[in-house]
Order: sequence, then structure tokens, then C-alpha cells
Amino acid sequence: MKITIKEIKVGLNFGSGVQSVGRLAIRNGIIYFEFDEEFRQSNLEISPLKLPLQSGVVELPKDPFEGLAGVFNDSLPDGWGRLLFDRMLRSYGISPTEVSPLDRLAYVGLNGMGALVYAPDQSPNGGNGIIDLDDLAAQTKDILEGESIEVINELLALNGSSAGARPKALIGLDAERKNIVHGVNHLRDGFEHWIVKFPNTQDGNDAGAIEYVYALMASNAGIEMPDVHLFPSQKSSGYFSVKRFDRDGNKRLHMHTVSGLIHSNFRLPSLDYEDLLSLTSALTKDIREVEKMFRLSIFNVMAHNRDDHAKNFSFLMNEFGEWKLSPAYDLTFSNGPGGEQSTMVMGEGKNISSKHLIKLGLEAKLSKEFIDDVFEQTHFALANWESLSKDFGVSDSNRELIQKSIAIFR
Repeated sequence: MKITIKEIKVGLNFGSGVQSVGRLAIRNGIIYFEFDEEFRQSNLEISPLKLPLQSGVVELPKDPFEGLAGVFNDSLPDGWGRLLFDRMLRSYGISPTEVSPLDRLAYVGLNGMGALVYAPDQSPNGGNGIIDLDDLAAQTKDILEGESIEVINELLALNGSSAGARPKALIGLDAERKNIVHGVNHLRDGFEHWIVKFPNTQDGNDAGAIEYVYALMASNAGIEMPDVHLFPSQKSSGYFSVKRFDRDGNKRLHMHTVSGLIHSNFRLPSLDYEDLLSLTSALTKDIREVEKMFRLSIFNVMAHNRDDHAKNFSFLMNEFGEWKLSPAYDLTFSNGPGGEQSTMVMGEGKNISSKHLIKLGLEAKLSKEFIDDVFEQTHFALANWESLSKDFGVSDSNRELIQKSIAIFR
């Protein structure tokens, strides 16, 4: 395996070929970036707040992304994907501390999330065979428990550059949702790009079912959601899967997290939903997108999804430079730092009331009528928790715990 890459070419591929963006270089541990002149003339802003179009070489900040700009850090896997990559490095006798962010970007190569691509491309080759999810879940369990390194390359190929702590695989799924194939690369006709998740060591066997029910409730609450599916399992209540929103067939969209956009370390919660509504307005210039973010804030607070950190909100940009809020993702029952929301509401993190949320909406210039409608629709959607959780195999203990946590806000 080649490491110590000194320069990376950055491109955009919206599905019709690679457009050169610029180049990254590392010297004495410092990373620099320069836009291509032709790309500067395109007026496409891949990261308008922290890496706006400009001439000349830019020295990138050391923090919070190990010397990368946030837009490039968004291309790197974290959690599960980073664990796999570091395990692979050690199997070659390489310490992860010897590897720079540019080495990691080369491993993302042409197959990252979103539309950014990198050369040289050292990404692993994905297979084409049919996938058995129970077998794949067993392999991820072995890795998490520190056993078996034989399957690391296959799991790395399936992970792509997806982020998050829970093990996951990028798959291709047919219209009948029966045939599952490797889905990192270009898919053959009849298949679409999906992500499937597996439990980590802290999850119970019903983690997939809980996230699936949350996705159904969010959709009923009026939140824009990707298509979701709960695959049956011999070992659990099912595997949660979601259609990728950065792909439309083999067309690609540029994806940028809030964490990357504003250079916020998502592991150190410091954001307020007031910030997110303002950011949405400034980036999209569309009140309908602000309404989507507000609706999501109501759901997260009321549904006790407290892992609502800066990496769990993203924006999408098309080839014309138009931005919109991405569909919602990673919605599930969770506790935040110290039992608080990772993202505050009007300065409050733990004892958030309807008054805080109403004030949030009004200060964003949303109508009281709209705010009341969102509350009512969200209440109605969350009232289905008990029946839906029974239908999809959530354990009695988790069903009761979550029911009490949802009811606390009412």
C-alpha cells in the first residue's frame, strides 16, 4: 500500500465526467489548496463560507480537521470507516499516525459520498456479487470485537466514505428490494444506491427497527425523508436501510455537512438551532428550506433524538450551484452529552419547552400558524410510536422507555 502522498487533485463529478476543482498539497505537515483558474470562472462555490473561490495558494487551518478544509474532511469516513482503515493499515505494519489526511483522501478516490473526487485514486475495488446481510452483520461483529482481519478489505470496499459510528455498507438494491449487490461504484441497470446499517457493540438487536419506526414517524410529521426499508434478519428485528440522497441513478450531488460548512467540531457541541435556521436561510435563500430545518428541530426535540450534532445536518448542491437542505438522516432515539440536545434551542439544551421552540420559529420569521401546524403534525406522528414499534419488533423495554421519553415533552 502506497502512503505519504504529497499532492492530491480535487474534482467534481456530477455524473457526466470529472471537472477539475484544484489541488491539495502537504509540506512539513501543513496542507495547502489552490483552485484551478478555469474552475474559479465557473462561480461554483463548493464551500462558500470557509473556502470561497479565490486566487492563489491558501494555507488551510490546522483545526478542527487535522489540517483539511471542512469540505474535504466531509469526504473522509469517520467512526466505523476510520476504524476499518486503521485496522487495515496496522495489518500492513503501518501506524495510523504515519498517514496524512491526503493519504486518506486518496483512499476515498473516485467513490466518495457526494460529488467530490480525488486523484490519485487508491479506493478499493468493490465486488459485484450478491450480498447476504446476516453474513455481513456477523463479519462486522467480528471486527468490532477485535477478531478476524480477513474481511477488512471487503468491508472497506462496501463502506466507501460513509460516516457515522454504526457499521454500514453501500449497496445496490433492485426495485423489488430483494437482490442486494455491492453499491460503491457505478450500478448496473435496475439497481439504485442504498445504505444499510448494522448494530454496533452498544446497540440492541432492535436498533434497526427503532430507526425504521423513527423514519416512518418523521415522514408522517412532514419531514423530507429518503426512501427507507427494514430488511428481515435471522439474528435481529431487521437491518435499517436508506436510499442515498447524494445519488439520483448514477447522477451525483455535492454534499456538505454543517460541521464542514462552518468548521464546527461536532464532538464538542456548541450549535443552536437558531444558527442552523440562519445558515439555511443564508445558503439556500429559500424560506421553504428554513421551514424544513425548523420542522426537523421540532421532531428531534420531541422524539428525544439528542444526537443532533453538526454532522447530522447536510446541504446538497447541484451542478448549477443551487443549494438545498438534504433529506433528514440518522433520526433515532438517542441521548446527547450530559442528557442534553447536542444542538440547543434558543440557548437551552436540557429543559427545552414549547416556548423555546415557538420563539425559535418566530425569530426566523415563520408564521405562528405554520409553527402551530408543525407542532400538531409532529404530535400526531409520534403518537404512532407504540403501535408501530410493536409491528416492527422493538423490544418491550425499549418501547416503554422511548414512549416515556416522547411523552415527557407533552
